[in-house]
Amino acid sequence: MGTGRASGTDEPVKIWIKNGTVVNDDTMLEADVFIEGGLIKQVGTNLTIPRDVVPIDAQGKYVIPGGIDTTTRFQEPYFDTVSVDDFYTGTRAALAGGTTMVMGVVVPETSENLLDAYDTWRRWADGAVCCDYALHVTLPDWSSETIEDINELVRNRGVNSFLMTMGLKTSRQQFSDVALYDALEAIRNHGALAQIHPENLDIVYENCKKLLAIGITSPEAHVLSRSEDVEFEAVQRAIMIASQVQCPLYIPQVTSRSAANAIVEAGRRGKTVIGEVMAAALGTDGTHYWNRNWRHAAAHVVNPPLRPDPLTPGHLLNILSCGSFNGIGIVGSGHCTFNESQKRMGELDFTKIPKGVNGVEDRMSIVWEKGVNSGKLDPMKFVAVTSTNAAKVFNIYPKKGRIGVGSDADIVIWDPAKTRTISARNHQQAADFNIFEGIVCHGSPSHVIANGKVVFDEGGIHVLRGTGKFIPLRTESPAVYWRIRAREGFRHDPLGPCISLPVDTSQQPRPTSRRSSKVEPAFPTPSGGGGSRSRMSSQSSRQSEPEEPPREKTPVRRISQEPQTPSPHSPQQEEAPRRLSSTRVQQPPGGKSSISFG
Repeated sequence: MGTGRASGTDEPVKIWIKNGTVVNDDTMLEADVFIEGGLIKQVGTNLTIPRDVVPIDAQGKYVIPGGIDTTTRFQEPYFDTVSVDDFYTGTRAALAGGTTMVMGVVVPETSENLLDAYDTWRRWADGAVCCDYALHVTLPDWSSETIEDINELVRNRGVNSFLMTMGLKTSRQQFSDVALYDALEAIRNHGALAQIHPENLDIVYENCKKLLAIGITSPEAHVLSRSEDVEFEAVQRAIMIASQVQCPLYIPQVTSRSAANAIVEAGRRGKTVIGEVMAAALGTDGTHYWNRNWRHAAAHVVNPPLRPDPLTPGHLLNILSCGSFNGIGIVGSGHCTFNESQKRMGELDFTKIPKGVNGVEDRMSIVWEKGVNSGKLDPMKFVAVTSTNAAKVFNIYPKKGRIGVGSDADIVIWDPAKTRTISARNHQQAADFNIFEGIVCHGSPSHVIANGKVVFDEGGIHVLRGTGKFIPLRTESPAVYWRIRAREGFRHDPLGPCISLPVDTSQQPRPTSRRSSKVEPAFPTPSGGGGSRSRMSSQSSRQSEPEEPPREKTPVRRISQEPQTPSPHSPQQEEAPRRLSSTRVQQPPGGKSSISFG
């Protein structure tokens, strides 16, 4: 009888999980699970089991869908260094913690187009990953070339989400409100999902300059420059702009109470906004920035920063407990790790500390310990926030995120009685520090099955490099687009073509003029009067701005995961010309026309 473990042949085997409690996001039941050919073939009692099968006794344990980590940053270039966990060590650590699929973030170089950057990330990942993965793509700017690349990525490269940052002058990777408006509209038209980093980086830039000027250079300055208000304002503005063009919005790495509250309130008002809480914000807090040990403090530096308010983790868990995927309903790790020697790049200037913390290995244990064991989450909600909601939002459900017939055999047998103490001394990731050091977790995986193979059990981790697959993400996710398309006047059927809704035009008013129906809003001219829609160039508008300090000549290979806001030495970039978006005119059944702005 075999063990079901990954072997040199890398062939999935027949596995029978018996006597466990199957937990999905909507149900818990005593049932067995039979796996064959990398898929779940049977779920229930009194199953028909062949003789050549590997049995696993799950008595007293939960059988849950493998975790899905929606934000990871493996092998990410950061100025003249690279995050220490590559796609092999990162996915190996993920599997050890019960995560069977990760989503990475492509970050183009300054002069690199989106397709070339995407190809680079695929080349790094395909031969290294131990579990399945997908990719988000960062938009560095907005231009006609960007639109063409988005079309190619959506249609032929399996990408359905694009990340942007908010700001104007400190980095090529920051979007003005106007560029953001156009980008969100284009993303919506492609049926994709827009992600916006939740910080106002123009304000962060100015705060950094002030703190450096008065000599505050240590890690606590990081959180002082990026207050909770900065995160809250960015989230509010992102929600407002997205609602103008009816674009579904995904806010990754939420760390503050006020930002989370804003997302929940937007969902209550009918906006399609999904918030992802960072696992670090549940398991620890920002008081560590004031630790007298510089290494300890710097190890917690991440964007947005962890909040010093010790009540924040409990508040975020309370929101997770009553939320759905529309609102705050996903926990991601944002895993991006650097060793002490790399963090020391910012020893004399906090803005140069590489930003990132660990989490891919410990995410699920932290959510269980802080959520389920505290009574804030039940096992079904645990499954929802660590797996199922992500699968629904990114349109891979029920292939992923469910224990059901036909789903991928990505399964975790979760032992609520198993205890482990998190420590950098024995974790699987490559980092030399763990922000959850010393936390005792009551609940952990006993077995992890990925693509029908046992990759983790009581004998340790059993993985082969490059055995994971790239999972294309389809557009028009019903979880986020059904309501939006209905509001636009037609219903999208995920099993078929778009179906137009009937419109009664018998009582519609006839036009009184043959003039074009296109509306040209009037904008004030520089002298104060009205006029046609025009915009002064970025160059002329910058003439009134104070001259920035000379840029430090540091060899830069690639832009970091979020615009670098330190040192006030970042170059300004001219804003791409804006494509004028037409105003949408809705024709409700049996009624008159009405103009909708979201």
